Amino acid sequence: MALHMTGSAYTVRKKVLSLLGNVFHVFDSGGGLVLYTKQKAFRLKEDIRMYTGEDMQTEVMRIQARQIIDFSAAYDVVDSVTGETVGALKRKGLKSMIKDEWTIMAPDGRDIGLLQEDSMALALLRRFLTNLIPQNFTAEVDGQPVCEYQQNFNPFVRKIGINFLPAAEGRFDRRLGIAAAVLLCAIEGRQHD
Repeated sequence: MALHMTGSAYTVRKKVLSLLGNVFHVFDSGGGLVLYTKQKAFRLKEDIRMYTGEDMQTEVMRIQARQIIDFSAAYDVVDSVTGETVGALKRKGLKSMIKDEWTIMAPDGRDIGLLQEDSMALALLRRFLTNLIPQNFTAEVDGQPVCEYQQNFNPFVRKIGINFLPAAEGRFDRRLGIAAAVLLCAIEGRQHD
């Protein structure tokens, strides 16, 4: 059965101190586990498999890098059950050194939106002075804000709250939005660990 998500609020949680790789939990607004993954450490090419539970029996979504170690990598988001490509997210490599930015792509590869960090001033403070200031992001599709991401500061657990806005309906697949939050924890989070 394909993964269909209808809620407007989720939380992605990642344990910071994990020796054998990253462990992510995705919870709905009621605290119920929606997705789980255990990402292997020291992989040259990201391949994140998302499951319905910690038993890792039912794979429902994949986030796969197109190339090995690429500063401007593109990540395809695929429904594991149907094989359907949901869309892709591409990190803007050099731009992301100053302020994190990602391109949001449709299943056919067209650029349809942008995921970016809240402000240049805060981004610079985070990079050069402290990592104690949580990151916030906004996703826009066709010029409309569709999703907000808010990082909660905790030195042992990284959490990103996801809030899908009304404009997301029919415009921004929740699976792609959740994959973006997982990538923000996995990829962007490395600069702060």
